[in-house]
Amino acid sequence: MTRVLLLGGGAREHAMAQALAKSGAELFVLSKARNPGLARLAKDVKLAPETDVKAVAEAAKQWRVELALSGPEAPLEAGCTDALADMGVRLASPGKLAAEVETSKAYLRGLMARHGIAGAVRSQLFASPEGLKDAIRGFGTVAIKPVGLTGGKGVKVSGDQLRTPDEAEQYAKDCLAQRVGGTGGVLVEEKLEGEEFTLQAFSDGTRIEAMPVVQDHKRAFEGDAGSNTGGMGSYTDSDGLLPFLTRNDVQTARGIVQEIVTALAKEGRPYRGPIYGQFMLTGQGPKVIECNARFGDPEAMNVLGLLAGDYLEVCEQVADGSLKPGAVRFESLATVCKYVVPPGYGEAGGKAGIEVFADERAILEDAGARLFWANVHEDKGRITTGTSRACAVLAKAPTLAEAERRCEAGLRHVRGEGLRARHDIGTQALLRQRVEHMQRVLHQGRSRN
Repeated sequence: MTRVLLLGGGAREHAMAQALAKSGAELFVLSKARNPGLARLAKDVKLAPETDVKAVAEAAKQWRVELALSGPEAPLEAGCTDALADMGVRLASPGKLAAEVETSKAYLRGLMARHGIAGAVRSQLFASPEGLKDAIRGFGTVAIKPVGLTGGKGVKVSGDQLRTPDEAEQYAKDCLAQRVGGTGGVLVEEKLEGEEFTLQAFSDGTRIEAMPVVQDHKRAFEGDAGSNTGGMGSYTDSDGLLPFLTRNDVQTARGIVQEIVTALAKEGRPYRGPIYGQFMLTGQGPKVIECNARFGDPEAMNVLGLLAGDYLEVCEQVADGSLKPGAVRFESLATVCKYVVPPGYGEAGGKAGIEVFADERAILEDAGARLFWANVHEDKGRITTGTSRACAVLAKAPTLAEAERRCEAGLRHVRGEGLRARHDIGTQALLRQRVEHMQRVLHQGRSRN
């Protein structure tokens, strides 16, 4: 039985832990809060910041772990996986240098430019305000991106959060002055028009095995209203596509992720672990918004919920650089995942300390869905919210409509003062809006050409 260390304490990590436990792993968890789902699955749990390199190393030594995975990106940037590798622990997550595809947006853009990788967007890097005004006006509509990590909430775009070029310039200056993302750099990029989708893959440092494509919904409220969040929910379809995607679009995205992995190896940064391409389908095909050095959250729950093979075996092959063709298989089912969040989430910080009541038996047996605990803390049997997403309900079914119905049935068994979810995710009405939006984008592109 392989002794596995998992870093992180959210719903993504709960899904990873469930898949590892199903594969027979002896699981140990280090996280900053006590997640009840992880606590049930793990042989032992240590409470400490996942970015505390010393605590991670001590826990790995104490538990005599053989394999390690990180759910979130911050431990990668902190050097936790490098420290574990120095101890002889095998890794199914990338080291610090390879993880710069996420932790430094400037590195990703430079990598794609140096290796001529398709799907690049026009961008310009700034370390000072000089030249910002001209660049922003030259692009016309822009996305302003702090170079470093911002928890998925640092990007602002024209016509949405930024109403005028002056507002875009001021936000870029604020990012530089406040060192948002921790680096003091900011990217000005062309604003992409289209529909976002996620393509995740396992990489063994040389080749990838892709997962079903997912669409995440980041807006806080129904109808895609409100500010961006870490993700309110996501869905996959039974054919491995999305309503607005063609097989050629997906194949193009897979090729881009493979090219990124190949380029990293050429630069002496072999990438082993899950890698996550965030794409925008535009009138010119898929473009890379960003690349993440981990599973997405909530997207991990969708794909791991469909994984038909042995997850531990896949992780071991990834760690050993020997990922076999056909080792990664997925069920041909649709999935819908919806997060439950505390009041205030998506506007300011969510309200912490709200007690959450979830009938996990009813969610599983009556609704045919599963619950994953997220940013909560369990103490003496009482589960309370943190300031972020509290829990997620995932359902799978032969059709997207049935998966959405089961997910909604599961949500009815989660209670707590002021808790809410986005009930429109996965519905036919919202899917039609996505398809119609993509059709308008394609029509406008043809008109310009």
